[in-house]
Amino acid sequence: MPDQLRLDTLQYVYFVGIGGIGMSSLARYFVQQGCQVAGYDKTPTALTHALELEGISVIYQDEYAQIDDRFKSSGSEALVIYTPAIPANLGILHAFKEAGQVLYKRSQVLGLISKDRFTIAIAGTHGKTTTSSMIAHVLTDTGFGCSAFLGGIASNYQTNTLIGTNDVVVVEADEYDRSFLTLYPNIAVVTSTDADHLDIYGEHAALLESFQLFLGQVRTDGYTLVRQGLSLPSNAQYSATLEADAYAEHVRVQDGYFYFDYKDSNGSIKNIQLGLPGWHNVENAVACIAVARHLKISDEAIVRALGNFKGVKRRFEYIVRNEKQVYIDDYAHHPEELRALIKSLRTLYPQQAVTMVFQPHLFTRTRDFASGFAEVLGTVDTLLLMEIYPARELPLPGIDSAWLLDQVDLADKHLLTEAEVLEYLSIRRPGLVVTAGAGNIDRLVQPLQHLLGHD
Repeated sequence: MPDQLRLDTLQYVYFVGIGGIGMSSLARYFVQQGCQVAGYDKTPTALTHALELEGISVIYQDEYAQIDDRFKSSGSEALVIYTPAIPANLGILHAFKEAGQVLYKRSQVLGLISKDRFTIAIAGTHGKTTTSSMIAHVLTDTGFGCSAFLGGIASNYQTNTLIGTNDVVVVEADEYDRSFLTLYPNIAVVTSTDADHLDIYGEHAALLESFQLFLGQVRTDGYTLVRQGLSLPSNAQYSATLEADAYAEHVRVQDGYFYFDYKDSNGSIKNIQLGLPGWHNVENAVACIAVARHLKISDEAIVRALGNFKGVKRRFEYIVRNEKQVYIDDYAHHPEELRALIKSLRTLYPQQAVTMVFQPHLFTRTRDFASGFAEVLGTVDTLLLMEIYPARELPLPGIDSAWLLDQVDLADKHLLTEAEVLEYLSIRRPGLVVTAGAGNIDRLVQPLQHLLGHD
């Protein structure tokens, strides 16, 4: 982090890639600090529209001339933040550099914001968004308090940014591009270290090394909590299925809700009701309780907060839920995330056939984990596969959804466009439908809600 950046003198903050979930969280923070905020993104989305309604100016053309001159100052009053997910040849980015502007990654700025605060950082290739949102909610709901920078829209607050009055901050620690190495947390949680982002890391061993470096940055008097089975140093391990330093037992489903008992060296908490479903969320809740207990929050307050936690948008989110129809939308885009999603569906709806609409995310991820995707997608009853969402990538020869579908051992499988998915479901009207993916598959949510939510 260059020494010249001072947050207390900022008046104008520009975001290159403002529509990203992490970038938008920082944008909202700087608005709360009284700064003028604007940004660029490639395409309009529901999130960029929400930012515009909050008074943030967003442009969608790669044209430096459209940017207000106040954001182009090289003085201490202006800051430009970018995400590594944007194309390296973006014209706006180069224009800022040519004008002498020093550019900062989102992770650098997040590291600076959290540097002098009591920081709770949640890392993991999956599970970190729900776990960080759950911890932030428990701290907020119990009156302990915190600020939070989240990787999803917390349904209780309809935002990904919480501004508290104390010096505690909850951050989602992102392993992409090794971003989490700007953080020096007091408490660190690691939910998973499955192979991912191999376009950045090259091999799984390099990813594991970055997690070890992250935990090495926890402050000397800090607390580290790692999911059981991960080969990482920690003060404690947690699990939803096995005995550990903190674990769940007697997990059960009653009336569509998950209940469990929690146990650690300080004793047990009985009959906890989760406000959101899923085996993976029981595991996330165990981590949350361990952190909350470490902070000396009362068991009664923790249980109450977990019961009213509404989850995160696009994480096992019920869109339609009635006697005839269940439609769930989820962000799952890795084989292990899909596996956890399907396991929860089978637990909650053991008599129902599962129809999954899946949009693969990134050509490299599809290539690197093709066998894993093929295996787990073959465990649903009906698969409606969409084309790969490229995000920041260019196509790879021979890597497409038809290639992936050929590897799925399933009789009832189809390669469909967005329009064909809607047509298929309007005719078949299966009782249990789930959409999954991290691309623009969320454009299906509203039309499917209208289609499946009405007789």
